[in-house]
Amino acid sequence: MKLLFYDDFKLGALKGDSVVDLSGAVSGIQHTSPQDLLNRLIENFSQHKAGLEAAISSGTGVPLNSVRIRSPLPHPNIVAMAVNYMEDGTREAPAPINAFQKSPNAVIGSGDTMVLPDVPATIFEGEAEMALVIGKRASNITPENAFDHIFGYVNFIDGSARGLEPPGNTFYQMKSRETFAPMGPVIVTTDEISDVDNLQIRLWVNEELKQNFNTSDMAHKIPRIMEWVSSIHTLEPGDVVATGTNHRGLSAFQDGDKIDLEVEGLGTLHFNVQDDLKRTWARETRLDRADQGLEGTTPQISGKYT
Repeated sequence: MKLLFYDDFKLGALKGDSVVDLSGAVSGIQHTSPQDLLNRLIENFSQHKAGLEAAISSGTGVPLNSVRIRSPLPHPNIVAMAVNYMEDGTREAPAPINAFQKSPNAVIGSGDTMVLPDVPATIFEGEAEMALVIGKRASNITPENAFDHIFGYVNFIDGSARGLEPPGNTFYQMKSRETFAPMGPVIVTTDEISDVDNLQIRLWVNEELKQNFNTSDMAHKIPRIMEWVSSIHTLEPGDVVATGTNHRGLSAFQDGDKIDLEVEGLGTLHFNVQDDLKRTWARETRLDRADQGLEGTTPQISGKYT
């Protein structure tokens, strides 16, 4: 099942190239917001699954290109894993397991715009990731039952404003900027993904492939992620856990960019980038720089804070 929100945050399902309205199937769920509706639906999914499937089967839907797609998770709690890939074997050992939180106010959906703020970042990057959508309350769980607590998967971008001062005190202001958490277009339920440990993740900037890696390269696998995060705080239905990225393909996001992210089986997330300051960077990736024997990210070329 592929769930989404569209137009004025109606709940729908993707059926081929059409969107089927599921409002009637969830009309009995009392809720205070679209995210609350989704959380309650996920928490009691076994009670609603048959009704949803019937609505999808019988519904004709409307063309996908005739509606405005919203984030399938409008305002979720977000945990994002840090340095969680082996970087195509270039890391000798996994980095210590680590994570951070991103503000729910950073979320945007497919077709929306990431806005680069007027701050002295050395570079703005967007990390291609697969994220988990929590389906069942998780507290101090074991790796063996980790997947029992996952409802589905979603494309996720971890936007970053790097190099802000002071050093060592940057994660919050780097990661939680508004519009810095694009996700979508759909939540794909776990039953539709046969091998989550072998999914190709691709990100294009202006139709040029920049990131291209596989979830098999993940350093701390999903069971360990779930065990570790749930040992720190409880995860609730509708929460999001982003699983990290391979940094070697990262490049600068800048004004006018068209971004496409595709995690295998999860559809394609499209969004734009806007920078009113029109700052520019070279288009090289971190891997390009490494191949030239250069360290760090590519420097800013023009604009404020050069």
